[in-house]
Amino acid sequence: MIAQINPNYIKTRPMKVLPRFISYALFEGRPVTTKGRWINPLVFSILKTASTTKNRYKSIEKPIFILGTGRSGTTILGIVLSMHREVGYLNEPKAIWHVIHPHEDIIGNYSRGDAKYRLAAEDATGDMRQRATQMFGAYLTVTGSKRIVDKYPELIFRVGFVRALFPDARFIFLARNGWDTCHSIANWSQRLGIQVNGEKHDWWGVNDRKWKLIAEQLVETDPAFAEIADETKGFERHLDRAAIEWTVTMQEGLHLLQALPDCIHLVRFEDLTRETDKTLDALCSFCELPADNTFREYARQTLHPVPARKPFDLHPKIAPLFDEMMEKLRYNS
Repeated sequence: MIAQINPNYIKTRPMKVLPRFISYALFEGRPVTTKGRWINPLVFSILKTASTTKNRYKSIEKPIFILGTGRSGTTILGIVLSMHREVGYLNEPKAIWHVIHPHEDIIGNYSRGDAKYRLAAEDATGDMRQRATQMFGAYLTVTGSKRIVDKYPELIFRVGFVRALFPDARFIFLARNGWDTCHSIANWSQRLGIQVNGEKHDWWGVNDRKWKLIAEQLVETDPAFAEIADETKGFERHLDRAAIEWTVTMQEGLHLLQALPDCIHLVRFEDLTRETDKTLDALCSFCELPADNTFREYARQTLHPVPARKPFDLHPKIAPLFDEMMEKLRYNS
């Protein structure tokens, strides 16, 4: 399904199809685990031109960023929001972010150089602000959109950096039951992992690049993981690695909710799919998106409850921290 477009998407709001194709083909970039990487040189050429041109593009007002753990429903939330008449939706536009900051590539999509999982406000420079403003502004101009929704879950570790670029940004922290999320990550990696020229490309990056960065830059530096940090580096099972990623990501989200309550809004995937109207009312109010009946009807047609996955045996080193986070998020009640 190219650009996450299906027949119902086309039928509901046909004018949204072209902006989605533009987003997919010209702005987002193709990661290492997908086909069509031949288009990346064109994408980077467009982005670099947009980032350096003297053209005055649309201004960026209150951009919206979807954060969380991948495989937790971030894509379906982004697609639903893309149906709003004011929104232009970018699905993990890592090409844009790589042009903004050369060391942000934790997967190895475009670079094998050093990478930083966390980016703070002090990592943002004036040139980066200029590039970000120009590229996102060009995107709004080309697609005729008013507001940007950018789904890039790992930005949850870069909120300070993003706010330095866009001080009025809004962040949606999407949480989902840990068992469901971890099952989905493991299944994705087993199903779509590939070998390319002697390199392993899967959920954990090129030759485990992402996993090593999680272990070294997130787990090893976190006091909550101090007693298990060394052992978790050797985790090989997808489910155990996924439990680490989910736990450390949910912990980051809860910290952000406490520290920045005015710009971060919690959405539980289960509420989104079971109480769609109520959840979207609160979300749209937080994001200052006006009422849109077509968008709301599309959400009702698209979002449905998903049966919960069964618990599985976790490595004993991560199980206590995983269970504690499940309690904090009220998934064990």
